[in-house]
Amino acid sequence: MPIPRHPAKHDSPAHFSPEDHLDYFRNVGLAPGSLQPAAAIFCYQRALLRHVVDTEQPSRIPCVTGMLYPLPSTGGSVVLAAEFGIGAPAAAMTMELLVAMGVRRFINIGTAGGLTPNLTVGDLTICTAAIRDEGVSHHYLADPHAPALPTHQLTEDFAAALHQHGLTPPRGSTWTTDAPFRETRAEIAHYQQEGVLTVEMETAALFAVAHLRQVEIAAGFVISDVLSGEAWNPQFRAAETARGLVSLFEAARATLAETPSR
Repeated sequence: MPIPRHPAKHDSPAHFSPEDHLDYFRNVGLAPGSLQPAAAIFCYQRALLRHVVDTEQPSRIPCVTGMLYPLPSTGGSVVLAAEFGIGAPAAAMTMELLVAMGVRRFINIGTAGGLTPNLTVGDLTICTAAIRDEGVSHHYLADPHAPALPTHQLTEDFAAALHQHGLTPPRGSTWTTDAPFRETRAEIAHYQQEGVLTVEMETAALFAVAHLRQVEIAAGFVISDVLSGEAWNPQFRAAETARGLVSLFEAARATLAETPSR
């Protein structure tokens, strides 16, 4: 069964907008009324959130299903979006609300499973495309076979910021799936042969939303678990994973604080 099921999906306007949704929650006190950030960093891991709270001491602002943390080091122009859950639907909804608030630049950072044998726990990658094996992106992009793509220049800016920290991560595609417990051996072997670097749960949806809403986005990951061997090797709480998240955050913050909107 194709997604979306209705063949005229992409030719029909939405019945209500993210702005409508945001207005409703503003009226009930569950979304900020005056906050107008220019850029946002997506944060999924509690360890990274604790680091940001400890080092930046930002305010904590409710935003529908999650929280926004305006970063004092950027004068509040960049927010950390966190505590909204995991997976493509939660991330895409958060992004839509942020776009409705005026955000025009995004960097998605988080953990990912390493598919290629050369990637080990703590390694970083820069995402250049996302294979769409989740549902959300198909409601935003009409061609079901095309990959979802990031913004080229913002990706270059993000890579440059990482390079300034002495990091030169490999670049490549990610496989975005809704079903982490159904990442099969056949799929892993297939994507390894295609040179796909990582697997995670949100990026294809975020790239698709960015394309439809005409905003900028880049993404990078730290390897938290390795799927290239005979046995799965999870290291979500390893020190190397935590350090990688901090490196991604610092580069994302520098990129979004310094790069003007185009």
